[in-house]
Amino acid sequence: MTTEAAGYFSRELLGWYLENKRDLPWRQNRDPYRIWVSEVMLQQTRVDTVIPYYERFMNKFPTVAALAAAPEDEVLKCWEGLGYYSRARNLQAGAREVVERHGGIIPGDKQAVSALRGIGPYTAGAVLSIAFNEPEPAVDGNVMRVLSRYFCLEDDIAKPSTRAGLERLAASLIPEGAACDFNQALMELGALVCTPKSPGCLTCPVVAHCEGRAAGREHELPVKTKAKPPRPETRLAALVAGSGAYAGCVLVRQRADSGLLARMWELPHVADPQGAGGEAAPKRRGRRAASAGAGAAAGWDGGDAFAAAAAERAGEPPQRIRAAQMDALCRQLAAEDGLLVRPTGWWGETEHTFSHIVWSVQVFEAEFGFVLEQAAALDAPESPAAPGIYPAGGAPVGAMLAAEAPVGYQAGDSGALRGHDLADTSRPGHSPSPTLTDGTAARDRMDAGIPLASDNAVAQRLPRGYRWIGPEHMRELAFPNVFLRILRDYWDGRY
Repeated sequence: MTTEAAGYFSRELLGWYLENKRDLPWRQNRDPYRIWVSEVMLQQTRVDTVIPYYERFMNKFPTVAALAAAPEDEVLKCWEGLGYYSRARNLQAGAREVVERHGGIIPGDKQAVSALRGIGPYTAGAVLSIAFNEPEPAVDGNVMRVLSRYFCLEDDIAKPSTRAGLERLAASLIPEGAACDFNQALMELGALVCTPKSPGCLTCPVVAHCEGRAAGREHELPVKTKAKPPRPETRLAALVAGSGAYAGCVLVRQRADSGLLARMWELPHVADPQGAGGEAAPKRRGRRAASAGAGAAAGWDGGDAFAAAAAERAGEPPQRIRAAQMDALCRQLAAEDGLLVRPTGWWGETEHTFSHIVWSVQVFEAEFGFVLEQAAALDAPESPAAPGIYPAGGAPVGAMLAAEAPVGYQAGDSGALRGHDLADTSRPGHSPSPTLTDGTAARDRMDAGIPLASDNAVAQRLPRGYRWIGPEHMRELAFPNVFLRILRDYWDGRY
């Protein structure tokens, strides 16, 4: 790198930015809180996507103190749809640290800012340079790409040592007194001109001295080791519709307090024991068309590439794959959560990509059965004076969660429980699930289509973390995108 090339880069880039910068809501002022929120939201997310979320978030939590004092559920709901929900939790945790340690004022020194929860080198540099005009580098993917091309750098940007070197280079380029605008100019150039796949070299303000362009390598740089592709996994979800007192409602559950999508709400779902079966399928969303209705109850209309690949290798017809999935869904929900449901047919599918995993979610409509920890009630004699009421030694009155309509399992491939005991394999954040009493009575009663109890015996208690919801509850509960799409499609089709 020559001094001339570095000076030209800084001068021309800064001038271009001041004339062409976008009018973005977080650029209205240099409030460090507004800048902090925007930088967190912009991680792994496009500007156009972020803008409406940012405006809604700032209206709801206009100050760091307001964010610190808010219930976490409200923060997650306001973040719903942006993904990477740990960002929201860390942002709120950092806000609480600002209130506790700094009296609600975001500090302007590097050590104090870097010590806040969820703030790494990039976010610290962005807040310090943009809000306080401190000459700190803010190096993200856009900046690494711009610098690698302009200076024709061949080091792997996936390596921490390369990032550290680029941070030093970026810091050396900051014009005196212009850190705020210069760092934003670097980001802007990477976002609008020096893009990953189709760099707009002809409109680039610094193309005259771009070494990567001169070497004809603008499409090859930066060098980056490919990350391991996300692992495909098929999930089986139950769309359990309520009846009777819960007509129009759907059964959902809250995830555990830690881990992936912590404390968010979702449809009950389990891993397909047959796995994803191979390469990721093309992305699909919502209900399948035409033949996906009642006629597809025990079959398949050809939509699931995950299941199709598995079926091909196993030499099984797709109809058997669907039947096996319904069987697995019933068994595993019973084993993991103590919840017995009867899948009645395939409803639809969708796909969702996390950083490390791709979910193909196969959704099955299901009828509610009962909670297995109360299954002993099925074997207890009813009181002759009051049908549905069990005497001492049986289940307490109202304790059993009964089916809200007669529910029975059919014989054949889709028979979900016959001849098998259910293991107690509780999962974090959910109650253990006892096995059925002597392994047969409850199963046989359901297999025979005998009603488990009348509607007036339905209890209010569900497995821990479960509840019935209607469309109106979607305004208050936070769902991951994948389940948000499913539920919106479901209710859109009903109302």
